Amino acid sequence: MSAMMRPSTELSIRRYLDAPQVRPTALRIVLGTQLRRLRKERDISREDAGKAIRGSHAKITRLERGQVSCKERDLSDLLTLYKVLDEAERADYFELARQANTSGWWHQYNDVLEDWFELHIGLEEAASLIRTYEVQFLPGLLQTQEYARAVSRLGYPSASEDRLDRLVELRMKRQELLTRPDAPKVWAVVDEAAVRRPFGGREGMRAQLEHLLKVAELPNVTLQVAPFSVGANAAAGAPITILRFSEPDLPDKIYLEQLTGAIYLDKQDAVDQYTLIMDRLCAEADPPEETDAFLKKLLQQLV
Repeated sequence: MSAMMRPSTELSIRRYLDAPQVRPTALRIVLGTQLRRLRKERDISREDAGKAIRGSHAKITRLERGQVSCKERDLSDLLTLYKVLDEAERADYFELARQANTSGWWHQYNDVLEDWFELHIGLEEAASLIRTYEVQFLPGLLQTQEYARAVSRLGYPSASEDRLDRLVELRMKRQELLTRPDAPKVWAVVDEAAVRRPFGGREGMRAQLEHLLKVAELPNVTLQVAPFSVGANAAAGAPITILRFSEPDLPDKIYLEQLTGAIYLDKQDAVDQYTLIMDRLCAEADPPEETDAFLKKLLQQLV
């Protein structure tokens, strides 16, 4: 089949296979997006697709959202169901699935990594823009070791010191993306309460504020503080993270973390709603250029 006659889905997949810098989680989402497109083109329900792979409609949903890896047998059965019979095209799908199933660096922390948080780390790694709003704690990407340890101890009160060490190590490892060559842009809005709450004690908070001042100098990091004067109509009341990707086949993802789990949203109406909330928060929070003076004033109060 000539390049002029190859299906657009095949061309799209080949583009990702020829781009080794695309990370596994992104490839998993691309694969899911392509499978959803094929299913809809054939007018096949999630229930019928689930039966074809000896699963449920919920399993198809997770596959199509890139939340789980796709086994070769399941992929083969789905491609057959969707009438993708060309051997070269099928081979591209299998290769995409193989690369998507490659383990990320975070798998070495499986002993302390919650299943629901694993996807978020992969999304962070793949994102080109991370927008986050935090109410109670500072964003994990901006925390010091001491602050991260205090927060981890709060979340896991019965954890051993070794487990806390691993949790903090994982968080510090995540932060390496801020300074890598292709670092994503990070735009964080934090509630004033989060920068005033002294996790890690007085000295620990001093170190944390000094760290924020340093990180805010990075060209890819924008930090804003939402003062107490920002009304409840602008504040979301709960943390929000919006992840955007440079790959055109990857939809924006909304990450809503809860105490014992997380919700991931990618439907356009939900993305639009939370993007509007984030835009409003950014507009009503203190401008980024005032962050430095605000944090230095807090530091003076801790002397």
